Amino acid sequence: MQPFSVPVLPTASASRIRPRTALLAIADSNYRKRLAEILTGLRWQVREAEGGAEAWAEADSLTPEALIVDSWLPDLHLGEFIRDFRQRFPDVDLVTTGGSGAEDSPRGPYRQELLYALRRSQDTDTATWNTAPQLGGPELAGPRKHAGPWPVPPPLAMPLSGAASILVRPGAARPSPTPVEMAHPEPSAQSSFSRPAAEMHAGRREAALPDRLPELIGNASCMLEVSRRIRLVAPRMTAVLIEGPTGSGKELVAEALHRLSLRSRKPFVAINCAAIPEALLEAELFGHTRGAFTGAVQSRVGRIESADGGTLFLDEIGEMPLALQSKLLRFVESGELQRVGDNETLKVDVRIVAATHRPLVQATHDGGFRADLYYRLAVFLIRTPSLIDHAQDLPLLVAHFLERMGRDAPIKRIDAEAMVKLAAHDWPGNVRELEHVLERASILAGDETLLTAAEIDFGLTVN
Repeated sequence: MQPFSVPVLPTASASRIRPRTALLAIADSNYRKRLAEILTGLRWQVREAEGGAEAWAEADSLTPEALIVDSWLPDLHLGEFIRDFRQRFPDVDLVTTGGSGAEDSPRGPYRQELLYALRRSQDTDTATWNTAPQLGGPELAGPRKHAGPWPVPPPLAMPLSGAASILVRPGAARPSPTPVEMAHPEPSAQSSFSRPAAEMHAGRREAALPDRLPELIGNASCMLEVSRRIRLVAPRMTAVLIEGPTGSGKELVAEALHRLSLRSRKPFVAINCAAIPEALLEAELFGHTRGAFTGAVQSRVGRIESADGGTLFLDEIGEMPLALQSKLLRFVESGELQRVGDNETLKVDVRIVAATHRPLVQATHDGGFRADLYYRLAVFLIRTPSLIDHAQDLPLLVAHFLERMGRDAPIKRIDAEAMVKLAAHDWPGNVRELEHVLERASILAGDETLLTAAEIDFGLTVN
């Protein structure tokens, strides 16, 4: 006998459990993963983002029903992000990790599921923390909000020989401090583990708010100011002028502006105005048609047009010829360009970021740069400091470059005498010079893994 089966029609409850999409904008990867697992168990499709700029990109590629955003973002100002997100996506249910909805945010039909997932993720974190060894006293048993559990105390990174570091467990014997360490003493391990967990977590959050961007190595106040200005202006369309000495990282600032902007998925096109001959610079910027000049055997798209939708970085803008400055001014004002040899105009949408190693204000007074173009480009000014202005960041920079060179070869360390020699230099070439000096020292050291003062060669000749 054939089995008798009854077709099952979809019910309201079956249609109600269709997958929904939730976007998580949370920097803490452990907390974000835990929350994503809980939401997935509730039949949500989850997309993850580490910061605000990545969340913007994810939201543009899908239509989420809900956004859960952390109480701080590592790259964008939280208040501005929420306000702009609400304007762009007014129908998305926006909830913070604290469980509160954003102002004017519609309360979605699945708000209770979101709040339940938030409670579950935080309860799981608290339970894990409460079972961890009580190394610093009973006060450490208090709940931590987002950070992942530490089954044993984390290792303390202690500089050795200037730039290299070793990992030392609390209570272990510590080697004798180097001159660099004595100049920059670190807090004791005991004090960091005797603070209440909630206070430690709050301190980490407060310290993270003014933190530098990953592209910019250095914790000096002038470097933190550069990071702050980048974060403020990056989400906007405002034209930015970067001023700073040669080798101080102006292109890194431009790349960070693009990465944190809403144009991050579009091209970032850079052109050095001082590296291209004057006769070719116009065609390089605006493009040309076939036969427009001798050697133009085919039409070519210019750098401006190729950056459509993204960011155009004009490096060494102060070296641009005056005749070409007037043509650039017309494009900045109207957004329209005309290829060399063509009568038609094209509308191009780009954000302009310019850079110069010399003060353009003085150049406008001397007649070497158009004042009207300067004021169009310098709507927002960012100044990159010379290395001598944040010399206290020298150990960080040395460690960064040695680690980067160690990706393709055995990583090398530097001893205290070499660090003293580096610190005594005045660095006219700034950070770029430091990178080249360390690369030269690494080559001179051969197979040796320790760089000494003998390998530090500044390439200077003595008369």
